[in-house]
Amino acid sequence: MRLEIAVLGGDGIGPEVVAQSLKCLRSVEETFGHSFKFKKALIGAEAIDKKGTPLPEDTLKLCKNSDAILFGAIGMPKYDGNPDSKIWPEQGLLRLRKELDLFANIRPVKVFPALIKQSPLNKKLIKHTDLVIYRELSGGIYYGNKSMDSGTNIATDTCSYSEDEISRITHLAFKAAKNRRKKVTLVDKANVLETSRLWRRVVRSIAKSYPEIELETLFIDNAAVQMILNPSQFDVILTDNMFGDILSDQGSVLAGSIGLLPSASVGTEHAMFEPIHGSYPDAKDKNIANPVAAILSAGMLLQHFKLNEEADALVAAVLKSFSKKIVTPDIMGSSKYGTNYVGDFIADNIMELDDNFNMNDENIDLGKSTII
Repeated sequence: MRLEIAVLGGDGIGPEVVAQSLKCLRSVEETFGHSFKFKKALIGAEAIDKKGTPLPEDTLKLCKNSDAILFGAIGMPKYDGNPDSKIWPEQGLLRLRKELDLFANIRPVKVFPALIKQSPLNKKLIKHTDLVIYRELSGGIYYGNKSMDSGTNIATDTCSYSEDEISRITHLAFKAAKNRRKKVTLVDKANVLETSRLWRRVVRSIAKSYPEIELETLFIDNAAVQMILNPSQFDVILTDNMFGDILSDQGSVLAGSIGLLPSASVGTEHAMFEPIHGSYPDAKDKNIANPVAAILSAGMLLQHFKLNEEADALVAAVLKSFSKKIVTPDIMGSSKYGTNYVGDFIADNIMELDDNFNMNDENIDLGKSTII
């Protein structure tokens, strides 16, 4: 297969971890006979510094003309939290999602058996955790009308949703549940928010078309508690933009490190793949950032194009790095290996798998579909 992939490293550790993803994709390219063409572009704080905008037009054009996008991270301290700033890095990512109509963010949360001791939660609570969050990505409060009255110090952020926006991601979530444990949990705040009430009406109506799928509804506050008390009860979580942002970051804690979980942002024509962690500027250029989330995001890219054998081979190499304890300092308390070494090890161990796909106990709880 031939693919043209836009590479947006972004800020902080973003370029470093994405570089490890590229190593792994090049290994897949060589092992399985594909042709991947990578082209880098600016986004975020670096783009502001060099071009005066967080999303330059040439970056947007590249993304629109590419088969897929690999994204790193975004944000730098000099722009974060400045109330007087008229421009900030995150605007670039928000605009990119809107321009490409990336309406569904898919975030799998699995606990790797070899790293189960990394989680702050009790092993018995999390050992069977295997859920995926379907977060609506192009609507809601992040994109609503915003105002700030400096005279009265009153600020407003408008949250709005249409039936069509809710419907299209709901169908994706229910279709995903058909291939999983056949349960969808809608997370909202329907006791106080009109947008959440619309979500409930639309989702309940669509659920009738999927009689084999169990639908439950939880308020966001209860869902956040349940994710800590009993995360294995969840299969597919469906929710809006802001609630999904919160829950997916919380989900990363279950795995023991925010550097472990990948994500995909998809639309009808475009797809972007990124780790869920931030830019972590304090670790920039120190060779300590965990590249696994970025590498597994490349695995989701392979799955997106139905290259499932290749994705399995990539995940097998990641699991081998865990079993050999070749990990970055945030995992297992190790400080022996850095970002580049871990990336090299995983890339060097990507190989064709036998028909049984046996990876001893590492793979038993994960199942063959090791990313989603």
